[in-house]
Amino acid sequence: MANYVLFETASGYSLFERLQSEEIGSKLESVQNSIADLSKFSKMLKLKSFAPFKNAADALENANDVSEGIVNPSLKAFLEMNLPKSGKKSKVCLGVTEKNLAGAIKSELSIDCASDEMVQELIRGIRLWADKLLGQLKAGDLEKAQLGLGHSYSRAKVKFNVNRADNMIIQAIALLDQMDKDVNTFAMRVKEWYSWHFPEMIKIVNDNYKYAKLIKVVKNKAELSESDLEAIAGICDGDESIAQQILDAARASMGTDISPVDMINIQNFADRVISLAEYRKKLHGYLVTKMSYVAPNLAALIGEVVGARLISQAGSLTNLSKYPASTLQILGAEKALFRALKTKGNTPKYGLIYHSSFIGRAGQKNKGRISRYLANKCTIASRIDCFSDSPTDKFGQALKKQVEERLEFFDSGALPEKNIDVMKKVMNDLDLNMDEEVSEPVLTGKKRIADDSVEEEKPAKKSKKDKKDKKQKKDKKDKKEKKDKKDKKKNKD
Repeated sequence: MANYVLFETASGYSLFERLQSEEIGSKLESVQNSIADLSKFSKMLKLKSFAPFKNAADALENANDVSEGIVNPSLKAFLEMNLPKSGKKSKVCLGVTEKNLAGAIKSELSIDCASDEMVQELIRGIRLWADKLLGQLKAGDLEKAQLGLGHSYSRAKVKFNVNRADNMIIQAIALLDQMDKDVNTFAMRVKEWYSWHFPEMIKIVNDNYKYAKLIKVVKNKAELSESDLEAIAGICDGDESIAQQILDAARASMGTDISPVDMINIQNFADRVISLAEYRKKLHGYLVTKMSYVAPNLAALIGEVVGARLISQAGSLTNLSKYPASTLQILGAEKALFRALKTKGNTPKYGLIYHSSFIGRAGQKNKGRISRYLANKCTIASRIDCFSDSPTDKFGQALKKQVEERLEFFDSGALPEKNIDVMKKVMNDLDLNMDEEVSEPVLTGKKRIADDSVEEEKPAKKSKKDKKDKKQKKDKKDKKEKKDKKDKKKNKD
């Protein structure tokens, strides 16, 4: 049972001595309601000591230590100074909010700590009446200190977030996917709207961006002339034949006439589609730049967009690097996996990595094998990106080459290069030290295993022979016993 309570505030540490409180009926509503009454609660606890922090930096340091379960030197000095020594008659037990901090105090200061329900209730009451119980603080000072410490604590957490670069990639890929949906929806609306006037142009030009730009040039089909061919050909990548097709289609079009007001609205909407499509290109360029900085090897291996989707699905590059290859392989196909487990059907072979070009190039029977191999290489690439000091895409390019060789192996049977040899080459190119004797223990290990198995086989054969002999002896013994019994029976008769 805690007879002292430690309370951490934004201004400093406070130590309360427990005078009286109901332990047995602590869960009763009447006892819990007594915490809401200051006159009753003030009889339960008494402020023994208060140690303010030196400045804002000291408060932030102590707050970080408390959250991580570390005993700060100032907290250690405060407890040693104010807590009495525990004896046989009077045992000292300190009530602490954080369980991790309680364990740290017990191991470092050899003070018994408690974090049970009773302690939590008392701390709830202290937090409720903190301004009244801590008489040294002026009214409103504690709130100001809490606000200042809260801002600095949050700022420090964001600043020291190791995944902060990943956040930009996660937001960019989410926006890119949303932009793809929006541009497709808006382009479909533009085509449907303008097709009432010029329906033939959809069959000639399929690209949404080019179609929206052509609306700006063609406008009213009745006014289209030979002088517009150059502008139309410029939008169609210099293809004059397509420009001539559009001109011929406009002259023989079955579409209805359109009023100037309707054409202005269609053109305004086409402007919006063009601006969104151009922004989407810029966003893709930004994503490529960020991926080349944050995860260059993963981007080189599987592409920027698929790599970014993997990071987004995992939550961060650190999380992705911790995943085994089997988890990365089905990342993004969780619904299909749980459905298969529920119905006891076939589990999915791939998730997000299905969008990689390697899966599409593999034959139907080899898709599962290449997805497993690709997931393995993606795991290696993500770990190199996460834990390497200097970012480089050399490893990613080497891993990509290995996947290419594996695809060739499935088709032609040509043996691919070993992973350890590939890694050695890259390390030598980057002038990094690597043990050249890494492959030797692997070989010796294999020999050793082979030798051990041979040695184990001999006694196994021997043991079988022994068993056979024992069985034969037992059978003989049983026959002999039966014979003796028959003889005895005959003698009696």
